[in-house]
Amino acid sequence: MKTKNDLIYAIAKEIDLNHTYLTTDSIDSIYFGGGTPSLLSIAELEIILNKLSRYFIFKSDIEITLEANPDDITKSYLKDLKKVGISRFSMGVQSFIDEELVILNRYHDSQKAEYAIKLIQDNQFENMNIDLIFGIPNSSLKSWLFNLKKFIDLDIPHLSCYNLTIEPKTAIYHQIKTDKLPAPDDDLNAKLFLETFDILSSIGYEHYEISNYAKDKAYAKHNTNYWRGIPYLGLGPSAHSFDGETRQWNICNNRKYIREINKGILPNEKEILSSKDKINEYLMTGLRTMWGIDIHAIEKIDRDFIVSIQQALTSFEKEGLVNHKDNNYKLTRSGKLLADSITSALFV
Repeated sequence: MKTKNDLIYAIAKEIDLNHTYLTTDSIDSIYFGGGTPSLLSIAELEIILNKLSRYFIFKSDIEITLEANPDDITKSYLKDLKKVGISRFSMGVQSFIDEELVILNRYHDSQKAEYAIKLIQDNQFENMNIDLIFGIPNSSLKSWLFNLKKFIDLDIPHLSCYNLTIEPKTAIYHQIKTDKLPAPDDDLNAKLFLETFDILSSIGYEHYEISNYAKDKAYAKHNTNYWRGIPYLGLGPSAHSFDGETRQWNICNNRKYIREINKGILPNEKEILSSKDKINEYLMTGLRTMWGIDIHAIEKIDRDFIVSIQQALTSFEKEGLVNHKDNNYKLTRSGKLLADSITSALFV
């Protein structure tokens, strides 16, 4: 079995092989995500960062994010992370209620999560996001409001909140199928979504993407770049990349990834995006955000689809799901509940 060290050096070599995928020589965001990147040592992070700096200029306001589990955060680790340039954390808290964390099969408890958050704040890391999940079996409006209040009291600038997705072959899926846990309540989940919007909007958080809130414009640069169609380079097993014209993705098997990279071969597949692909991608990402979509942007890709898209948007506007100003269209409060179905109906 290959070691973590083998994987780190393979990622560094992938940068050598694939850095030209991006046409820019400067970057404003680096995101260590997927798996458990907070298990990386400072030396391992430095290997990747140093290799990136060989090919790219780091902008003065670059945001370098590390996804972290509460269990991995220590004072000494934070001190060293600051030295290598980590400036933002994204922490998978999921819930501040221990019973819900047990259902989610999380190793940390609520006390550990709160301790890690405060430790990050005490060490002058102001830019932080936490993830919270609603729709957990046995949860309620009361329990979700408790989680929101805890988030607000901790004065965190960014929240990502997701409706729990029940994946087949998971423990939760099996427990629901065998009636050990209740099935998701769609009506309750819709209510929780709207309550979150109303509460956070009333205290200055912008709902800048369907699952994301930020105050004082603390938008996640990495994710915002993705939603706004800015090219990005993904590194490591399963990583995806996008340059505006093509999309490519690496194989997911660690061992095969390392073996191919060591041969000097990029272990990925690539597709050239058609006009339809580009428009659908733009609709899918743009409509989820507070910036919405612009008809002129679609027109620049392909004029042939403008009429059908505008007709569909007009229909949704009559239903109160979309509003527009000039050529810009955005989802309304109620439209955000149906973002996926609206987007699917607009696809060309």
